[in-house]
Amino acid sequence: MSHSNFSPETQMLGYGYKPELSEGAVKCPIFQTSTFVFRSAEEGKAFFEMAYGKAGHEGQEMGLIYSRINNPDMEILEERLKLWDGGEMAAAFSSGMSAIATTLMTFLTPGDVLLYSNPLYGGTHKFVHHILTHFGIEVIGFRAGQDMKEVEKVLIESGHAKKLKMIYVETPANPTNDLIDIEMCSAIAKKYSTDDKKILVTVDNTYMGPLWQHPLKHGADIVLYSATKYIGGHSDVIAGAAVGSKEVIGKIKKTRTFFGTMIDPHTSWLLMRSLETLKIRMEAAAENAERVAVYLSNHPKIEKVYYLGYTKKNNPEQAEIFGRQYLNNGAMLSFDVAGGEHEAFTFLNNLKHIKLAVSLGGTESLAEHPASMTHADVPYEEKQEFHITDKMVRLSIGIENYKDIIWDIEQALEKVKIPAPEVVL
Repeated sequence: MSHSNFSPETQMLGYGYKPELSEGAVKCPIFQTSTFVFRSAEEGKAFFEMAYGKAGHEGQEMGLIYSRINNPDMEILEERLKLWDGGEMAAAFSSGMSAIATTLMTFLTPGDVLLYSNPLYGGTHKFVHHILTHFGIEVIGFRAGQDMKEVEKVLIESGHAKKLKMIYVETPANPTNDLIDIEMCSAIAKKYSTDDKKILVTVDNTYMGPLWQHPLKHGADIVLYSATKYIGGHSDVIAGAAVGSKEVIGKIKKTRTFFGTMIDPHTSWLLMRSLETLKIRMEAAAENAERVAVYLSNHPKIEKVYYLGYTKKNNPEQAEIFGRQYLNNGAMLSFDVAGGEHEAFTFLNNLKHIKLAVSLGGTESLAEHPASMTHADVPYEEKQEFHITDKMVRLSIGIENYKDIIWDIEQALEKVKIPAPEVVL
C-alpha cells in the first residue's frame, strides 16, 4: 500500500506537507507573510505567466508569489480538502458565502438561467435574488422533493432550457432535511449541455460535511462548503471551500484572485488542525443526534421531527434517494413545537447548556429559530410553503454526553405551555 491509498482520515495528518522544507517541523508552520522572494527575475516572470494561464509552462509547477494568489498553508489545506470528496482540486475561501458568490460569479453571465432548489440558506437566497438578478441573471426555483421531470417541463415550457447555465442545490435542505436527487439534476444538466456550453451542477454540501455525502460521485461538478461548520468544527473560524475538477476549480481560483476572497494563512492552519479530527467529531455528533431525535419524536409537545433518519416516515418518496446518496443520518435536526413562535422562543430562552446561536457543525450543541434568524429574509409565503414556520427550532447536535443534551431539552420543554385548542361553537 502506498501513501496515496491511505484513507482520508489518515492522510489528513500529513498529506501535501514536506517537513524538510520547514526545518523538519512535524506540523506545517503558519506562513504569515504577504509576499514571497523570487530567486531570479526570470523565475518571477515564469510564475506570473503560470498564474495567468499563459501557454508554454505545461507540466511546470508554479511557485509562491503573493498570498492573495497562493500560500503554503492554503495550498496544503486545499490538497487535503479534496480528499474526502474525491475531487481533483479544491479552493479555500474566506467564508462560505465568498465560496458561493465567487463560484456563481465565475460561471454565470447576463442572460443565463440559474435553476436552484428551495429552501436555500438565507444568505444564498439573498445573493441569488438580489445580487445575481441585478446582473441580468434569471433565477428559477424548485422545491426540494419536487419531481425533477416536472422541473424540466417548466424549463421547456418557459423557454429557459436553452439558457440554463447552472443547477444549484442544497441537499439536505436547511432546515427541513428534504432531499434532492443529484443524479437527476446531473441528467438534466447533461441533456441540455452542448459542445459550447456545459451546464454545471453545484451542490452546497455544508449540512452533510465531507463525510456523509459525496456529490461528485453522483454527477455534481462542484461541491461547496461553509468550512466554518463541520470542517472547522470548533466555532472559531470563518471559511469556505469548493471542490471539483482541475478545469472547473482552476477557473474559480482565477476569479478568487481578483475578488480577493481567498482564505488567510492562519485560518488555513486552523482548518488543517480541524481536519485531523473531522471523522471522530462528526461520528460522535451523529450518534448523539440519533438519540436526541428518538427522544423528541416521543415527546408530547413536539409535533414533528425533521431528521434524515426519519426520511421514510416524513418523505417516503425520498427514501430511495436517501439510500443511494447518503452514508449517515447526520447531526442536524429540526422540530416543530406545539404552538408557535411564543412556544418556540420559550424553549430557546430556557436552555441552560445548548447555546442559542446560529451556525452548525461545532463541538457544542446549538439551537436557533430559522424563521426569524437564518431564514429571516426569505419571503413569508415561501417559508410557509417550505414548512419553515414560527414553531420550528433547529438543532446542531454536538459531541457532549447525549444524556446532558437530552436533559437540557427536557427541562426547557417543561417550561413550554401548550396553548389550549380553540373551541368552535
